[in-house]
Amino acid sequence: MSDTTASLQRQIQSAGDLQSVVRTMKALAASSIGQYEHSVRALVDYDRAVELGLSAWLRANGSSAGLLNHTPPREEETVGAIVFGSDQGLVGQFNDVVADFAIKKLADLPGKARVWAVGERVHARMADAGLKPIGLFKVPSSVKAITPLVGQIQLESESHRVSGEYTSLYVFHNRPQTGAVYEPASQRLLPLDAAWAHRLTQIDWPTKSLPEVMGDGTTALRALIREYLFISLFRACAESLASENASRLAAMQRAEKNIDELMETLHRNFHRLRQSSIDEALFDVVSGFESLTK
Repeated sequence: MSDTTASLQRQIQSAGDLQSVVRTMKALAASSIGQYEHSVRALVDYDRAVELGLSAWLRANGSSAGLLNHTPPREEETVGAIVFGSDQGLVGQFNDVVADFAIKKLADLPGKARVWAVGERVHARMADAGLKPIGLFKVPSSVKAITPLVGQIQLESESHRVSGEYTSLYVFHNRPQTGAVYEPASQRLLPLDAAWAHRLTQIDWPTKSLPEVMGDGTTALRALIREYLFISLFRACAESLASENASRLAAMQRAEKNIDELMETLHRNFHRLRQSSIDEALFDVVSGFESLTK
């Protein structure tokens, strides 16, 4: 009996240690969600400024954004895709959701797909589906690490675009929703077509003074589009990281609930066995007393 109660005590202690770890990870996930969501909100004004700059250029020069999308002619269409996933576990179906979404969307697009994966787990998931990525990027561990990652992605994807290895570029990631919920999302980054240019030209200028584009118009346009692509990739990465931590937070909440139920069961069993051992000891004492009395 004592061995059984001792075993239960060890299980209770182990469950308590695990509960402490889960609560710590839960707190870290909750705080991480906040910083990534804040970084997305901080992009709003910057994104607005870049869009106004593009709108001013297009108004002055016409819808000529296609000059940056010229690629050498290819015999078949090829789609470039950037898929944001995770490097760490305890995120539930996070990688499966975005990978399945990207696989389905790419299957509906004409031509072959050239994929870059952000995160080892989504890299493996895409490879298992027959879309082995041509590049792998490490998932950033903080907001400050997003900018260097986006710079690497831009350099890598641009070198392939200039050499004519793809004709259009898409980004796939999970986007956070209300609470600890997320959904997969996609955005076509390139080519920048007439519909994209028309939308920008419809933006109302915030003041009565009309803007002018200074310097070389082509240089200004290239700089503005680089910033536009940077913002799109930065937002996708930050939203993916916020969704990852939301998924981890939900997993930790489920784990905490399961541990609480396990602890309750262990404590109940421990007290029952302890009471049983006390009852047996009392029964032995009473039996011995009655034997001596007789």
